[in-house]
Amino acid sequence: MTKIIALTNQKGGVGKTTTTVNLAACLAALDRRVLLIDLDPQGHATMGSGIDKHELDGSVLEVLLGEKPAAEVILDCPDAGYALLPGNADLTAAEVDLLDRDGRERCLHESIKDVASEYDVVLIDCPPSLNMLTVNGLTAADGVLIPLQCEFYALEGLSALLDTVEQIQASVNPALQVFGIVRTMFDNRNSLTRDVSKQLRDYFGETLLKTTIPRNVRVAEAPSHGLPVTKYARFSRGSQAHRVLAKELIRRLSL
Repeated sequence: MTKIIALTNQKGGVGKTTTTVNLAACLAALDRRVLLIDLDPQGHATMGSGIDKHELDGSVLEVLLGEKPAAEVILDCPDAGYALLPGNADLTAAEVDLLDRDGRERCLHESIKDVASEYDVVLIDCPPSLNMLTVNGLTAADGVLIPLQCEFYALEGLSALLDTVEQIQASVNPALQVFGIVRTMFDNRNSLTRDVSKQLRDYFGETLLKTTIPRNVRVAEAPSHGLPVTKYARFSRGSQAHRVLAKELIRRLSL
């Protein structure tokens, strides 16, 4: 059974796209068939997968608007090990184009339902804001994985995101779940990190994943080479942490 997971956080700079790309690569390395959907107009997941976002013959925008079938646009990323439905700045047009459509929240769901069953896992890299693209990602998903940096403002953003999830559950996707919260850019030497981490454990309990993703220079360097960190620096701390995260999710979600 395919699991569709939206990775989202309304606060930018928390490692959302980095987590998406590296998690996709790690799941693929563990023999899961993975599709990554780049729903962020920044196109960073596309670039991090080794695909030039400026040279696309088709993108997720055409799929959303029903102009091309998903199967025609999906690309193979042999270096990364997974398939990609790429995105770029053209997605900014989707906001306007989708607003006039009936069932606009379900455009992504409808456009990928024929191909999703070909994969074990579909990861959706959502924009770092609440807009119609994010709503489409949450409507198409079975659950949400929330990358979170352990700092004060991140907690405030998490509260707003969980409110959004509840709104989606109440309106267009009642089956939507929160699959987990993953702590990124983690530095246990920092007292604020430890304090926020404790608050998360106390409040969210089992929803907080045990795996933490450390601050790691190799993780930061990998996207500029168009590679997941597991391919760029496979023995680095960041690479090892993402492999552990993938295994934890496999156990938790029976992937």
